[in-house]
Amino acid sequence: MFYKEDITLTTKEVVLDEATSKHIVQVLRMKNGEQLQLTNGKGHLFTAEIKDDNRKKCVVTVLKTISQQPSTTNNTIAISLIKNTSRFEWFLEKTTEIGVAEIVPLICERTEKIAFKLERMKSILVSAMLQSQQTWLPVLHEPVKFATLVNQSKQEQKFIAHCEDENNKVSITSQLLNSSTSKLILIGPEGDFTKQEIELALQNNFIPVALGETRLRTETAGVVAATLLCIN
Repeated sequence: MFYKEDITLTTKEVVLDEATSKHIVQVLRMKNGEQLQLTNGKGHLFTAEIKDDNRKKCVVTVLKTISQQPSTTNNTIAISLIKNTSRFEWFLEKTTEIGVAEIVPLICERTEKIAFKLERMKSILVSAMLQSQQTWLPVLHEPVKFATLVNQSKQEQKFIAHCEDENNKVSITSQLLNSSTSKLILIGPEGDFTKQEIELALQNNFIPVALGETRLRTETAGVVAATLLCIN
């Protein structure tokens, strides 16, 4: 499967970019008349036939289109940016494979790094979507400040996973409603959320939850949260 963002249901012919063309023609050694699949990341799967096997601008003709419904789970992971970019990219890859709907990078009081290359991160999502044979690309937002997100959140169920006051938290799986309910979970930075951030979340009806019995790294907590939300 290959990604072509601007392909639509009315598209008849597609000229692929050089990188994709090279992979198809030189690496996979596909020829005129052979078929391949494309997606636009918006729930559409296109079956196409190679018309011109040019390694710089391969041309394909769309033969068939299938529209796929999005997952019944509508889950958003809001997670603090972390110092190690490669670990954050790992988180993006795995949560895309799992099937989250939206990802929001958070800027918290204890977030140590706020640099964020959106296009680079989107490319990670595209690769993970294709690898896992999905046709829906998660929405990746620009980084947002913690208070802004918390005050503007509209999801039906909202959770915050933090390390304070273990006795007053419940297992997230015990709180989940049906899969169609929109859900948001907040994952903090390496130093955890501040007491003020936790209090603000509680004031906005976020439920404090535990993700297990051990202390997890930020990116690991994000993947665990995504898994628990998506399988329930």
